[in-house]
Amino acid sequence: MRIAIIEDNETLANAIAYRLRDRGHAVDVITDGDQGMQFLHQEGADLIILDINLPGINGLEILRNFRSNGKSAPVILLTARSDTSERVEGLDAGADDYLVKPFEMDELEARIRALSRRKNLDYGEQEVIGKLAYNRNSREILADGKALDIPRRELAVFECLLERRDRIVGKSNLVDFVYGVGADVDEASIEPHVSRLRGRLSGYGVGIKTARGLGYMLEETN
Repeated sequence: MRIAIIEDNETLANAIAYRLRDRGHAVDVITDGDQGMQFLHQEGADLIILDINLPGINGLEILRNFRSNGKSAPVILLTARSDTSERVEGLDAGADDYLVKPFEMDELEARIRALSRRKNLDYGEQEVIGKLAYNRNSREILADGKALDIPRRELAVFECLLERRDRIVGKSNLVDFVYGVGADVDEASIEPHVSRLRGRLSGYGVGIKTARGLGYMLEETN
């Protein structure tokens, strides 16, 4: 599942992202309200974890705009205040759930699982593509039940492309996913990882198509 975290506390955002990636999810971290609004319009997500108090556009404005554009992805609001009025305002704006900081990661995961069941989102353990299966819990790519030896950054490229399979993923998105949002890394650095991963997958009916000037797309091949 692709999850967007829009939270200006980078320590908290990265901690959530680490936990969810460890569970096999594709996670995008955005730390600014304006960028968060833009990301949701351009990229979207299966589920959104949204802080209310953000620099730029606040979380409630983002949520109202998101819902007014007909977007139905579930949203969990994060708030530092336990005021009933703020929670009611968030739910009225279209939030599906909320958590008051500080909270336990186990509780956040439980809320995500509950929303996944309610919204029929894919929280499944395994996804098949070509002759391969990706296990989200163990973060392994399996061929005939045996794990392939895939370096960490190539695995991250695969996870990012798999969550957006049959769609073009820009190099900048891959860089953010592999190295972290805001990392001082040139987009060209992702190319050798893609090239080596393409070679590893080619014998299993899985290809990585290059859309010149745009990015890459994971697809099944004959």
